[in-house]
Amino acid sequence: MEWLKTSQSCHLKVSVCTGSLLLGKAGFLTGKKATTHPNHFQELEKFCDEVVKQRIVDEGDVITAGGVTSSIDLGLYLCEKFAGSEVKEKIRRQMDYQPII
Repeated sequence: MEWLKTSQSCHLKVSVCTGSLLLGKAGFLTGKKATTHPNHFQELEKFCDEVVKQRIVDEGDVITAGGVTSSIDLGLYLCEKFAGSEVKEKIRRQMDYQPII
């Protein structure tokens, strides 16, 4: 946990599934909304202001994603965020991926 806390100065912290519990325990979700695997919503409540039932929750410097399968959605979301929608769509088509969201 101490090592994770050293990422305080990082511009962006991202997690998938129960990784949000680690971000929360490190204090990065205070005052924020977040998500995790649905089986762990109750555990996440103590670390953030609101647990949201969404595949991706973007709170600026922290982005959390739901269960393991949301990792593809998160990857494409980050591609779009940093490289634009055209790049994201090119990657999505190459993967032959139909997003749930």
